Amino acid sequence: MALNLEGKKAVVAEVSEVASNAHSAVAAEYHGLSVSEMTELRVAARNENVYLRVVRNTLARRAVEDTDVVCMQEGMTGPLVFGFSIEDPGAVARVMGGFAKENKNLEIKMVSLGGKLLAASDIERLAKMPTKDQAIAILMGTMKAPIEKFVRTLVAPTSKMVRTFAAVRDAKDAA
Repeated sequence: MALNLEGKKAVVAEVSEVASNAHSAVAAEYHGLSVSEMTELRVAARNENVYLRVVRNTLARRAVEDTDVVCMQEGMTGPLVFGFSIEDPGAVARVMGGFAKENKNLEIKMVSLGGKLLAASDIERLAKMPTKDQAIAILMGTMKAPIEKFVRTLVAPTSKMVRTFAAVRDAKDAA
C-alpha cells in the first residue's frame, strides 16, 4: 500500500524522533527473510526495547538528517531494516547481530554509535558492551576494591595476634 504525503511525513517524523534519541543504530539488508523470520526478529527487538522499522531509503535519509545517525545516509541502498537502541547502546547490536548469526539472509550493512559510522564487523564489539546495570556493577566494584583492601590491612595485625594467642592456648592445652 502506497503512502500519501501525510503518511510519509508521519513516518519521517516518527523515525526522526527515534533516531535523535537513539544511542546506536544498525542497518541490515533483509532480502530473503521470510515473514515468520522477520516476525521473530521484531519480537526479539521488542523484548530488548529496540525500535525496529523497515522504511524506504528516501524517507530514512530525510528522517536522519539532523540526528547523530546522519553518518549512515550514504549507505542507505537496497532493502534495509533499521534498528535503534534507545536505552542500552549494545541492545540493537545484540538483537540484530545474534539474529544475523542464525539467519544468513540478514546481512549487517552499517553500524552507528554516538554519531560515528563503524564497520559492519564492529557489531560484535558493540554487542559486548555492558548494559547499564552491568556498567554500574563494574563501577561499584572498582570503587569498593580499595576500601576493602584498606580494611583488610587494618584488621590484619589484630587477627594475626588473635591467631597467635589461640595457637599458644592450643599448645598449652595439648601439653
